[in-house]
Amino acid sequence: MSEEKKGIGYEIPRPEFPKRAVITGGMPYGNKELHFGHIGGVFVFADVYARFLRDRIGDENVIFVSGTDCYGSPIAESYRKLCAEEKFEGTIRDFVAKNHRAQKKTLDDYLISLNVFGASGLGRTAELHDIVSDRFIRKLYDNGHLKKIVTKQFYDEKAGCFLNGRQVIGKCPVDGCCSEKGYADECDLGHQYMPENLIDPKSTLTGETPVMREVENWYFDLPSYRKLMTEYVGTISKQKNVRQLVSKTIDEFLQPPVIHIKNELSPNYEAIREQLPAHELLEEKKKPSFTLVFGELDEMNRACAVLSANGIRFRTGKTLVPFRLTGNIEWGVKAPVLENEEPLTIWVWPESLWAPISFTAAALEQQGRDKSLVKDFWCSKDAKVYQFIGADNIYFYGVAEMAMFMGLSEGENTSEPPEGEMQLPILCANNHILFLDKKASSSGAVKPPMAAELLDYYTAEQLRMHFLGLGLGQRSVSFQPKPLNPQANPDEADPVLKDGLLLSNVFNRMIRTCFYTVQKHCGGKMPVGEIDEAILADAKKAILDYERFMYRFEFHQATYVLDSYIRKASKYMSKNLGEADKNEDNELRRHTLIQVFHMIRTAAVLLHPMAPQGTEMLLEYLKLERSFWSWERIFEPMSAFTGGEDHELKFLEPRVDFFTRHPSQFAAED
Repeated sequence: MSEEKKGIGYEIPRPEFPKRAVITGGMPYGNKELHFGHIGGVFVFADVYARFLRDRIGDENVIFVSGTDCYGSPIAESYRKLCAEEKFEGTIRDFVAKNHRAQKKTLDDYLISLNVFGASGLGRTAELHDIVSDRFIRKLYDNGHLKKIVTKQFYDEKAGCFLNGRQVIGKCPVDGCCSEKGYADECDLGHQYMPENLIDPKSTLTGETPVMREVENWYFDLPSYRKLMTEYVGTISKQKNVRQLVSKTIDEFLQPPVIHIKNELSPNYEAIREQLPAHELLEEKKKPSFTLVFGELDEMNRACAVLSANGIRFRTGKTLVPFRLTGNIEWGVKAPVLENEEPLTIWVWPESLWAPISFTAAALEQQGRDKSLVKDFWCSKDAKVYQFIGADNIYFYGVAEMAMFMGLSEGENTSEPPEGEMQLPILCANNHILFLDKKASSSGAVKPPMAAELLDYYTAEQLRMHFLGLGLGQRSVSFQPKPLNPQANPDEADPVLKDGLLLSNVFNRMIRTCFYTVQKHCGGKMPVGEIDEAILADAKKAILDYERFMYRFEFHQATYVLDSYIRKASKYMSKNLGEADKNEDNELRRHTLIQVFHMIRTAAVLLHPMAPQGTEMLLEYLKLERSFWSWERIFEPMSAFTGGEDHELKFLEPRVDFFTRHPSQFAAED
């Protein structure tokens, strides 16, 4: 084997990054403050990647956006309940604005560096969102992808009104789904179905069983995109920066329409078999049910009606169904009138998918840049959009959004956003972040802690490092904060602090030692000079490993790279400075400081996206320019930033920390 193959001088080709990028962090509903899952499952990862790309491709080339999802039945229902209980006074807009402000404060407290945290129903971002929404739907209509479909909608006769979204609750009809929280046309696990298939529906307004009445709405013809979506899944399944969770989940929805019937109901099925549309019967040994496979969704729906009429219980499989765009809920974005229909509003899920386009326009406007540059970020082939989401939302972002973007790119394009050949976003979907080994939900039995509450026990950077190290890209992981765990062993360490100790103990001590040594022995000037080949090689390996893991969204692996590199650097420093002090060897001390400051520089640049507060403080004390963070200079030594001369540092007072612990953690030790 050649020396290159053994690893000496051998380099894997470095990943390529776009010239421009948009990062999105999902959209939290405007009916509540942020819980720990919003931060620890989505926003920290989106923020780290946005910060990394700013260092990697330039701050002006990265736009990081999110916002409060202001509309939809969950918000209307929460508002209704609070008003009925006399726990809130004001309009629904006041209610959403209050929660939006709280969400924004929490994001700021966690150092989430959004260019815009907008709101689909508030202020300037709402004005831009209304414009983009109108153009989006009109473009899909002009391209022939919308259908006006008459469907049945739940109607509460006692309340005298139609029911939307979470105003209805029942059991999900999709086979294999155990959700007891099936709403009007989707369950809490993201499965889609026609409203009439919901099992045992009840009105949340009155508790009565609602009836079905016909309504007419606009739908995106999602089933017609099965072939293109299948090709898309084939493409992304080969990409190193797309998790298998994403491609596998999307593929599950691309199966043909099927109905599952329990084996004991086989005689009932045989009795009405001839009444059903043409289908294939599949019977598998050891399975408790048999399957009817249909060629078209309409055929499956007709079969469902026949089975229901004959009292035969069934479950449907995951498949593509028309994606509803409009509804009759009053609190929502106004839909364009396309064919003289009665005015409608846009269903909350579709408009939340294109809201990041609206927020990108708002970010450009705030920066004093032309809003037409939206195309450069969303449509240009040298740009990428990275969307960070939870696993439950893959259907919407990975199926509905991708198909709509494909449909939007057809026909004649103009310079106005969102028109143009839309680049399909890259999805980074995390598995569930559990709380004390259980899936926590604001509407479930296990309530998640609010994100703001955690800051009473931990610093933002301690929590950021912990969430990054959980490995949510690989599996669902439990969050086990000791102060909130009644079962915690008082003699055992808090698992949340493990990753943060690398910063508050090891790296912090390493930096302080070097600063105090410079102040004591070098007149306050950092020595610069030649870096040993072994030190350069270690730094280069850490940089390239880190870069590869960041490209693949393997954040936990990137933290492992840093852990290994910083601990090795700390041991090198302790050994050599200890020897220099013991022998009063100024030459060894100077040589060691030159090497260790290069290690500090390397670690700081890699840590900058993860722990921005502490690393920015370090830059302040190094008294260097912000080009220090640029990956265009990632391999350069300190001498490149000081003109080759020893460099005066800002004086570091005793007991000053760059990475500190939360005050409560010191109190716990006393």
